Amino acid sequence: MDVAFLLDKYFKEKENISIDVFDAQTLNAVYRNVVSAMTSHLEIEISVLQALSYCLYEMMDNVHIHSGKPLGTAMTQFDNVQKTLRILIADDGMGIRESLAENTKYRDITEAEALKLCLEDRITDGKGMGFGLYTTSRLIASIGKEFILHSGTHKLIIKDGNTTIIENGFWQGTLIYMEIGTSEEIDANQIVDHRTDVAEEYNEAFVETGELESLW
Repeated sequence: MDVAFLLDKYFKEKENISIDVFDAQTLNAVYRNVVSAMTSHLEIEISVLQALSYCLYEMMDNVHIHSGKPLGTAMTQFDNVQKTLRILIADDGMGIRESLAENTKYRDITEAEALKLCLEDRITDGKGMGFGLYTTSRLIASIGKEFILHSGTHKLIIKDGNTTIIENGFWQGTLIYMEIGTSEEIDANQIVDHRTDVAEEYNEAFVETGELESLW
């Protein structure tokens, strides 16, 4: 994977960028390290971290479940001045259209249609629940500044409340890039449609008992 290209394209400021490569065996450890690093930034609202931790795991797990390739790359950067968190998850696997086409229901969809569909609830190739990108899209709708989903020759962009799909270059596999605001308090469980208690899950996994008590 061309990490230099990703840096030049998506991270204009090259400082304080975390880059991690993960596979099925290291996914959990890398995920915990990435979230723990985010948690160390006290400027990031706890509710943002609670919702984001769920979405991030789902995006990383999608590489393992759907890409057909063993490795994925996670890149993160926190901008304290702009109060913005930038996250990129990428693989060089089969891509979204080919993955969805493994479900006979979506066999004949176009690449552009696949990008739109995968952000909807319960859209899956049959290997997962179809919930991860849906919850990520809800997070973007709440506090997102920019979201890019690039697979094959098509790119879906959400910015300023508008969604567009364009033909723009070629990415072998799936690339997800997002910028989210970190200073606004949100309802983390609303992001996941109240189907699980992500606030409690995050607090139990990443917040020390003493710190947790001080939150309330």
